[in-house]
Amino acid sequence: MFERIISVVFPVFFLTGVGAWIAWRYKPDFSEANRLTMDVFVPALIFGALAGQDFHIAQYWRLALGMFIATFACGAAGWLLARVMRQDGRTWAPLIMFGNSANLAIPVAMLAFGDKMLQPAVVLFMVSVTLHFGFGSWLLNREARVSTIWRIPPVAAMLAGLVVSLLGIHLWEPAVDSIRLLGQVAIPLNILALGVRLIGMDLGNWRDGIIAGCVRPIAGMLLSWGVAELIGLQDWEAALLIVFGAMPPAVLNFIFAERYKQEPQRVASMVLIGNLMSLVFLPLALWWVL
Repeated sequence: MFERIISVVFPVFFLTGVGAWIAWRYKPDFSEANRLTMDVFVPALIFGALAGQDFHIAQYWRLALGMFIATFACGAAGWLLARVMRQDGRTWAPLIMFGNSANLAIPVAMLAFGDKMLQPAVVLFMVSVTLHFGFGSWLLNREARVSTIWRIPPVAAMLAGLVVSLLGIHLWEPAVDSIRLLGQVAIPLNILALGVRLIGMDLGNWRDGIIAGCVRPIAGMLLSWGVAELIGLQDWEAALLIVFGAMPPAVLNFIFAERYKQEPQRVASMVLIGNLMSLVFLPLALWWVL
């Protein structure tokens, strides 16, 4: 068991460390790489997973429902925590609500359970990213234009993939394979980008960072387990939901906080320290589900 857990987490932490070393040694401008990831590689990953003839959305509706319920349950926990700490709920709720599904959850799921988990992992990611760009934007800014969410490349790719799947459109298989190959770039590049982002982030609010780094995975795992029991998910579905629940705060939380001027320095510290603390919580989550 120990060797299997190490075999899962080592590639993730190794690539994160390589990304941090690259940022420290070469100080590259990763902004264009990040933009390509979100605008090209992640959409290709999503569309390639959904548009294949072997994808049937009806297989995963309960898994998607579980992710939906667990996400809002985590948000409620974050809001309650903020009230107890007498801090702004708009700062804390998204941090506890949205985990690092793009950078960590999909790679960890595939390393832990195999390539067959790509489709259900993408389904969970779709639920998370749609809620983040939709409800998360509205939570930080009531005037945010949620109606234009379909223009965001990952969401547009999701909608296109669902249309192809639901209408039973058979695309030329070499074209689908090419798109899937393009999407595979997103997995290692996302992990490298996480390491790059960790370098230079503010550590000033380290106490809040430790709290967020503990509450996010603990609440995420427990609430995901409770939701899985509530709606009767299968063994592998419950395990996958718990793995997603164990993720540290999403890096996207910092981007949103900066865009909407919602305590970005505090959020940056919580994202950084929370992701560093995944060194502890990811192995614990894998020990639980494996």
